[in-house]
Amino acid sequence: MLRLEDVSVRFGGLTAVNTVSLSVGTHEVVGLVGPNGAGKTTLFNAVSGLVKPSSGRILFDSVDMLRAPLHKRARMGIGRTFQIPQPMHELTVRENLVVAQRFGTGAVDKDRIDEVLEFTNLAAKANRNAATELALTELKALEVAKALATQPKLLMLDEVLAGLETNGKRRFMTMLKALHEKFAVGILIIEHDIETISNLCHRVAVLNFGELIADGTPDEVFRDPEVMKSYTGASHA
Repeated sequence: MLRLEDVSVRFGGLTAVNTVSLSVGTHEVVGLVGPNGAGKTTLFNAVSGLVKPSSGRILFDSVDMLRAPLHKRARMGIGRTFQIPQPMHELTVRENLVVAQRFGTGAVDKDRIDEVLEFTNLAAKANRNAATELALTELKALEVAKALATQPKLLMLDEVLAGLETNGKRRFMTMLKALHEKFAVGILIIEHDIETISNLCHRVAVLNFGELIADGTPDEVFRDPEVMKSYTGASHA
């Protein structure tokens, strides 16, 4: 479904992502991990269209989308969340989903929005102000809900568990597992919690200083000496 071929992203003299090749198959769940500053979010931004790679190719369903604008990528089936929730101000929870869906699909499907609100436990808050009347867990759920409203084939989750307490993380993990089955989406997830990645993902890819240093099952990757070395002495969120 998604295939990156030798993707590099440079900002002036800084190489944030260096010739990374990575794939996510249909309905596959892939974790993207690594120390802070490893290039994970930059890679997400390259796939979603927020930054332009300096070189390489990004293919989605075999279509080269390297120069495709954000809305076209969304309509091809790529949905993403942001690490810091970004609710649309002065809009209700439901209106946030409507705007996201119209951007992502070009139309509004009320039944889909109702289904997503119910699934993410936001139905009771549908008419609340999204920016001022939601707790952190609900804001995180709203990020997922907005992405789901666009009817993605691939859901890219950027640290959706960050900042949540233990019970909140467990509830979110349960939701993510159910989401994968219910909506039949592939998932690419950035997450620092190794237990979460191990329980959720079929495969794990590891970045360090912008380079892909491992790609395999969770057991294989987290026993890899190079991966363990990359975490030694590093600071993580």
